[in-house]
Amino acid sequence: MTVPPLADLLEGLRVVAIPMRVPFRGVRVREAVVVVGPAGWGEFAPFLEYGPAESARWLAAAVEAAWDGWPEPVRGSVPVNATVPAVRPEEVPEVLARFPGCATAKVKVAERGQSLRDDVARVAAVRDAMGRGARIRVDANGAWTVDQAADALARLRRYDLEYAEQPCAAVKELRDLRLLLAHRGVDVPVAADESIRKAEDPLRVRALGAADIIVVKVAPLGGVRRALAVVEACGLPAVVSSALDTSVGIAGGVALAAAMPTLEHACGLGTVALLQGDVTAEPLVPDGGMLAPRPVVADEDLLDRWAAPPERATWWWSRVAAAHAHLDGSRE
Repeated sequence: MTVPPLADLLEGLRVVAIPMRVPFRGVRVREAVVVVGPAGWGEFAPFLEYGPAESARWLAAAVEAAWDGWPEPVRGSVPVNATVPAVRPEEVPEVLARFPGCATAKVKVAERGQSLRDDVARVAAVRDAMGRGARIRVDANGAWTVDQAADALARLRRYDLEYAEQPCAAVKELRDLRLLLAHRGVDVPVAADESIRKAEDPLRVRALGAADIIVVKVAPLGGVRRALAVVEACGLPAVVSSALDTSVGIAGGVALAAAMPTLEHACGLGTVALLQGDVTAEPLVPDGGMLAPRPVVADEDLLDRWAAPPERATWWWSRVAAAHAHLDGSRE
């Protein structure tokens, strides 16, 4: 992987702050850095809790996009799922309308301040709106204990769940949950997300038998090529998802999905629809439930429109510099 000098990174760097249509995991305004290099545009937008060493993977993904480019695709389009935040049931149709043609929905559950009753009502509303032929997956972002997850999935399974994404936080908990679900006869597959993108060793999920499916995201894993290597090493079906990116970041996810040898599940790459704006005049949003791999070029007028306040831009410049100091290690 090319490691450009910090000065070259900073020279082509812009910081944006784009409001969310509805709060998503507590995020109301999505801040991101976009950078241009010889190969195109890349995005650096690690969430605020990530330190410099972990953020270096996100910077490696941005550098790969902007300096090295991505592997050639093996398919011309990829299926995309709708994403339903922790909204009230009556808001579900409006959210789904932003994802025309999508036959799969990922529904956020276990939101802080809400109850399992809220989750059941939201999932039921999605099923009613999409019909019996649609696929529904739920995502708890690791918020449940093993017993809570088993009880919740026993209630939610009536809606024919495709899988439950990161129902518990720890890898061992995911393993224990799979065993408990099997013991209770609850046939809901378990997918690992944070346990793949945040763990020091994502292969531990496979070693412990902690998941049926893995969720891979380009930025947290350090780029398309590293994500492909993780998928190959894990040997489990993989779902490609995003990290609440602008179209620049989404392009990397589409590149990964388009380059994977097999793609069995719809991808969580439609989240630009959750933003009130974008950095490109031609956003990467699903067309008939599909996305095609293509380069994304940031628009100067939109970069100016969504420019972050000066103090936030300075903060992100410092964050890029701190991550750059760890960039070599992100290639391991």
